Amino acid sequence: MMTELKTVTETKAKTHTKTEVPVDVEVDGSVDVDALPLTTRFTLGPRITPVQRAFLKKHGFLVFAKVASQSEVDMIASELDRIERDFISEGKKSVFGIPLFWGTRQNQPFLQRFPFTSVFSEKIRDFVRDDRFAPIRDLVGSGARVGDREKDGVVVNRYINVPGSAYPRLGWHTDGLRDLFYLRMPKEMLNIGLHLDFCDEDQGGLRLIPGSHTQGFWGMCFGKIYYTNGVDEREITVVTEPGDLTVHDGRLWHRVEKSKRTGQASLRRSMYVPYLTDAYQPKDDTSKTPLYHYAGAALRFAKRIFG
Repeated sequence: MMTELKTVTETKAKTHTKTEVPVDVEVDGSVDVDALPLTTRFTLGPRITPVQRAFLKKHGFLVFAKVASQSEVDMIASELDRIERDFISEGKKSVFGIPLFWGTRQNQPFLQRFPFTSVFSEKIRDFVRDDRFAPIRDLVGSGARVGDREKDGVVVNRYINVPGSAYPRLGWHTDGLRDLFYLRMPKEMLNIGLHLDFCDEDQGGLRLIPGSHTQGFWGMCFGKIYYTNGVDEREITVVTEPGDLTVHDGRLWHRVEKSKRTGQASLRRSMYVPYLTDAYQPKDDTSKTPLYHYAGAALRFAKRIFG
């Protein structure tokens, strides 16, 4: 028998504790994934293990504990503040055709969704290419590259619950909307997220429906009304600490809940890195805004107006 270490996170009131429990795995590689709780926190090593692959296949997500150090988290946060200042001074409304999500905080502009951050920060560009992420790139596919100028680039979301916030939450959706819009069935799409803040159920954060990545075209189109925010009895909260890395299949139904806290205490920041294997399709200042961004904006506007 082989043994893999897992960490189970339990949150009770204001107490955050972790316990380490050994999990036995058969030598032939078969895994009883049902024996693993959905709160399992894995360690990112030199390769993705059979346990981790089986967990991802069944549930559609993984959590890797403490992949980035606190100093690296602080560096990323500092770079975001600098980029925001630059964008404010330049009056930027979009980057390479992708709209910027501007809100306000204390009557000052507050950028809540940063696309293409690695284009504007050499430090972030170097960080997302660090060797520790090689197993994640291999998980995405052979020869996977960082799409600095593709899709929406390296995206950072900053959710905050304050008056004037344009982005306190994000309703139910799948990341296959762009493919569904063009009547294509989405392929496996793995979202790689690095989390900069502690996030438990009170802090809002990522909610997802485990296993929903296996639904068909009809389920992805009409299983839920896109960008609504109702609680689903099947959903779970993905608890993260600063430096944690998550992998989730974009075909999952998922959302981001609004924090029960307010002000600075409600701030939650996450960075998503696009690892790509398809044809190289860079964007530049002449790129047009994709139609699905207009569709998403219209749905969010209707939600704000009609509730």
